[in-house]
Amino acid sequence: MNKPKPYEISELPYTMRGRRQLEAGQSFCFDCHPGLSCFTRCCADVNIFLTPTDVLRLSRRLKVTTTEFLDSYTLVPITKELHLPTLMLRMNDEPEKRCPFVQESGCSVYQDRPWACRMFPLAMALPPARAGVEPKPMYFLFEEDYCEGKSQQRSWTIEQWKANQGVSAWEDLDAGYREIVSNPWFIGGRQLDPKRINMFHTAFHDLDVFREFIFSSSFLRRFELDADLVDQLQTNDEALLRFAPRWLRFALFGEPTMQLRNCTIE
Repeated sequence: MNKPKPYEISELPYTMRGRRQLEAGQSFCFDCHPGLSCFTRCCADVNIFLTPTDVLRLSRRLKVTTTEFLDSYTLVPITKELHLPTLMLRMNDEPEKRCPFVQESGCSVYQDRPWACRMFPLAMALPPARAGVEPKPMYFLFEEDYCEGKSQQRSWTIEQWKANQGVSAWEDLDAGYREIVSNPWFIGGRQLDPKRINMFHTAFHDLDVFREFIFSSSFLRRFELDADLVDQLQTNDEALLRFAPRWLRFALFGEPTMQLRNCTIE
């Protein structure tokens, strides 16, 4: 069996290029606390990309709908490298461009802070899909000049840091999202049309609108779904987010993940 070629630097997200890559089991030093002069410096003038779980948890914490959260706290960067809509947290309109949730004492939404904030100083990237190759996460270390945390003595491996920061629950809920983003359908630069891009955005990011689509349209008359699942989709946000990739694999890529009533998709 031929060994897959290593990924070229140009295939990685631009934010990862030039960063130090960490392998499994490799350790790094880091600690963060209010005693450091740089405390909350990393919460300003920074690109914080949001996952579907981030949008869900933050909107619920703020007691607003997902639509209201998206309108007030996010923006969609436009770059030629993106083939799917990606959300970023909107910084405050002040010279420092601070996160809207940071205070002098620290993060005001700490228990529901975004995945990227939990991971810092680590970052993860999924390489582009390749035929016959299962994309494996690649981890990189941010070592910003201003950050005093990197000179602290506390040592971590990737897995130790993720466990300490409660990352696993986020990654489990976002697993279907990552599978869609790295789907082999995109090999060769294939692009979704605007209608399907909107489907992706709604199902993963605007869950309240996605729920309305399921229960206020002909969706349930068209597709066979277990009664227990229907009940969960109506009241359980996490069940709805886990259902999103099942629907999108059918709607975007034509995969047999949904069954039409009186018609089995083969």
